Amino acid sequence: MGNNNWIAKVKKNVYAFTKDYFFLKISLSILYFCFKSKYMSIEVRVLSKSYGAQKALNQVSFTIQKGEIVGFLGPNGAGKSTLMKILTTYLSADEGQAFVNGYDVKTQPLLVQQSIGYLPEHNPLYLDLYVREYLEFNANVYGVSKNRIEEVILLTGLMSERHKKIGQLSKGYRQRVGLANALLHNPDVLILDEPTTGLDPNQLVEIRNVIRNVGKDKTVFLSTHIMQEVEAICDRVIIIDGGKIVTDKKIDTIQSKGEEQIIEVEFDKTIDTEIIAAIPNLISSNNSNGNIWELTFISDQDMRPVVFDFAQEHGLKTLQLNLRNKNLESLFREVTKKL
Repeated sequence: MGNNNWIAKVKKNVYAFTKDYFFLKISLSILYFCFKSKYMSIEVRVLSKSYGAQKALNQVSFTIQKGEIVGFLGPNGAGKSTLMKILTTYLSADEGQAFVNGYDVKTQPLLVQQSIGYLPEHNPLYLDLYVREYLEFNANVYGVSKNRIEEVILLTGLMSERHKKIGQLSKGYRQRVGLANALLHNPDVLILDEPTTGLDPNQLVEIRNVIRNVGKDKTVFLSTHIMQEVEAICDRVIIIDGGKIVTDKKIDTIQSKGEEQIIEVEFDKTIDTEIIAAIPNLISSNNSNGNIWELTFISDQDMRPVVFDFAQEHGLKTLQLNLRNKNLESLFREVTKKL
């Protein structure tokens, strides 16, 4: 009888433990989902995609927090558009996972689509429709009110053009229409693929201001080839090359700080790397093209006179000698350089 009571107590304790563990596991899962939804707008985990033998994406991973404006850079064919198409559910990845607002792009595509506003590289517009007519058509698709149409027209600076046909608009205003359409359903995340392609300098400034304005309360993930655009409007840059992330940095950490300086020098003839390495305060050197060298120093003094004196001591003529600040362009060249 005593043994039966003992066995009953053990069973009861095991049951209670199992139940508590089950509820704890569920609670932790809910908390984790809420954390992701609150703080992470985009999460990419070891994502891979191939087209036949070509590896477009190779185990790509990163996260983007709510409210960030992130620039996505890379050479042609690096995998930018492929990744954006996966995030917008147009393509499926071969391996890995991607989440937008906590929703899985593979298993919850409709919820992802409701969470994003997408402006593709080639902006698809009905040129025979008037601006307002086009937005009203899409508003009916999204099921949003006419008040929202007025809001996005005002937000994207289309008030003066709203009664024109889209085919009559300049490229800059057509991009605004595409952006207004992407904003109609008030998405939490904007994904913009080459939003300033083909714009003149004035249009570039206008569209940058629009993106910066709408990015105040949304997460923006944009791809571009224009470095100055990323430096002007983004908080952070991710660079992809050959399907792999090669850099992920805050913009304010890229600029030259303190004593670091980059000098570009061209000599009249070839010189060995071992000899270049003897220049004082040199931390790296790159023979970028022929007799042109990119030299990086740590020093609180201008190192150009030192490089000039070095050239004279070794019987070299200096054909050009330039001091360049480290910026996004120099970083891009450095991390996407083909060996």
